[in-house]
Amino acid sequence: MENWRERISVNPAVCQGKACIRGTRIMVSVVLDNLAAGVDRAAILASYPSLEPADIDAAIAYAAELAREGVMALPVEMGT
Repeated sequence: MENWRERISVNPAVCQGKACIRGTRIMVSVVLDNLAAGVDRAAILASYPSLEPADIDAAIAYAAELAREGVMALPVEMGT
């Protein structure tokens, strides 16, 4: 999804400046946590009626961008 920036915003006055789905107080991390926990899209949409399916896609695309651009300390595997 190339237009994830149209669906995700940051506002220092909302959710302590965490990335949220634009126009809501639903943090991107909440959407991603639900997906990681195995909650299906329909259940997420039912839990957060202001979300649209494209918002979930945008959250995933945002996470992918962070994974490409960011670095997090991970254990180093040695050998094969």
